[in-house]
Amino acid sequence: MADSFSFPTSLAFDDAGVAFVAEAGLPFAGAPPGGRIWRLSLDGSRSLVAKGLRPPVNGLTFHGGHLYVSEGGHPGRISRLGLDGQQSVILNNLPGPGNYHTNMAVFGPDGKIYFSQGAMTNTGIVGLDAYELGWLRRLPHAHDIPGCDVVLAGVNVETANPVAGQVGARAQTGAFVPFGTPTQPGQRVRAQLPSTAAVMRCNPDGSDLELVAWGLRNAYGLGFLADGRLLATDQGADDRGSRPVGGAPDLLFEVRKGAWYGWPDFIGGDPITHPQYLPERGPALSFLLANHDELPPPERPLLRFPPHAAAVKFEVTPAGSEAWGGQIFVALFGDERPMTAPAGPRVGRAVARIDSADWSLHSFVAGPLARPIDVRFNPFQGTLYILDFGNFEVDAERGVVAKANSGRLWRVTLSQ
Repeated sequence: MADSFSFPTSLAFDDAGVAFVAEAGLPFAGAPPGGRIWRLSLDGSRSLVAKGLRPPVNGLTFHGGHLYVSEGGHPGRISRLGLDGQQSVILNNLPGPGNYHTNMAVFGPDGKIYFSQGAMTNTGIVGLDAYELGWLRRLPHAHDIPGCDVVLAGVNVETANPVAGQVGARAQTGAFVPFGTPTQPGQRVRAQLPSTAAVMRCNPDGSDLELVAWGLRNAYGLGFLADGRLLATDQGADDRGSRPVGGAPDLLFEVRKGAWYGWPDFIGGDPITHPQYLPERGPALSFLLANHDELPPPERPLLRFPPHAAAVKFEVTPAGSEAWGGQIFVALFGDERPMTAPAGPRVGRAVARIDSADWSLHSFVAGPLARPIDVRFNPFQGTLYILDFGNFEVDAERGVVAKANSGRLWRVTLSQ
């Protein structure tokens, strides 16, 4: 339907069925820096609504005549954007950028804005992967912020210290502290807001920020079912950094107020110390937290995706669809080997279907998609739109290999 987008991440429709597309603003392959929002008119033309947003732009939601934009740059923020391009910041000074960022926002049945904040790190300790991703060089004091009070087990990891400015410098780094800071057994870290690895909510004007749930590593996709339940796709830990994890699946959770979803010590309710999560790039894992008994029991998922499928955004079939009632369509961005895991078969790069009757996963669309990242129903057409991030791969020698203007918007007509 439309093409030549540079690394788009988000799709929204207004009340008239007009589409809006957000580009991340990541300057891969010569793409212009700074996030942009495009309006796609019904006649096929496009116009620029906003530019210069803090990259990466991770979310775009239409509500009450305005667009709500999630920007993951330094610092993260959520803004209300008029269709004339006038921007009002609702929440500012959110954590990031880190390994993950401020993610998409959605409106709940209670009229509040719900959004997720990804973890700063892979699994709680700032490692050299943060330096390779670039943020440790710019923000050496950034670290994860717990949403619940935690007591540390005193696990510290020794690495090279690339920010010390001395050849051969070494660093000891513990959990929930800046790079190069060791921790002690029994050390308590108080909860704060905003926290990382969390889902939070606030009023539409940004007031009364509160924690909904903690321990979701990177809940990139959020959405409500017709009955008011909140779902989240949570991206599993990678085999990289100072606390690598092997074979961790992505997860689909029902998000409940006050629940703990296990990060950084449990995966889908299973201890991270289980042999199934033994990494190839590091030693056997141990717990970071010493007060599991003070936390809610870690939640079990509704569904486990294949490891490194990178489940991102999803769409619940609108009410009234007889053939597809109860179905959820989810974009699977795909693996980023060899950065996130050792060499292996490709996974993801497709759109899957979830049957909410039994939470089973089914194939739906694969090729010719490159990197699907968002799926949305047009409220007037009843057709499903798939937003494709475009050509993006990671090469062991060349790093990121991407192509600007390769993002596309696809339209799929579902048979009744």
